Amino acid sequence: QVQLVESGGGLVQAGGSLRLSCAASGRTFSSLQMGWFRQAPGKERELVASLSSNGGFRDYGVSVKGRFAISRDNAKNTVYLQMNSLKPEDTAVYYCAARSGVYYANPLMYEYWGQGTQVTVSS
Repeated sequence: QVQLVESGGGLVQAGGSLRLSCAASGRTFSSLQMGWFRQAPGKERELVASLSSNGGFRDYGVSVKGRFAISRDNAKNTVYLQMNSLKPEDTAVYYCAARSGVYYANPLMYEYWGQGTQVTVSS
């Protein structure tokens, strides 16, 4: 079992930045594929960014490419999402997720989920 706790969400003006963190426990973090996903009201959950256990594979949602960056610190059992040039359409609940086994960017393939953190971008 894996426990995930997100932090760092909040309210920010358009053009601003936020950094989300996700602390993992319960399993060897370095073996986990990690991802950030988001869900806005009335919309499906979508990929924001994903990162393989060894850092060799990385994917981004089309709408965040060039603005967001995912990284991990295996020594701290933490994955990060640096969000720059935020837009009102980035407003959503952001979820950290983890999976064992092979790497996927599809949210349906992730076994473990955090409780989510709200990000609100004002115009």
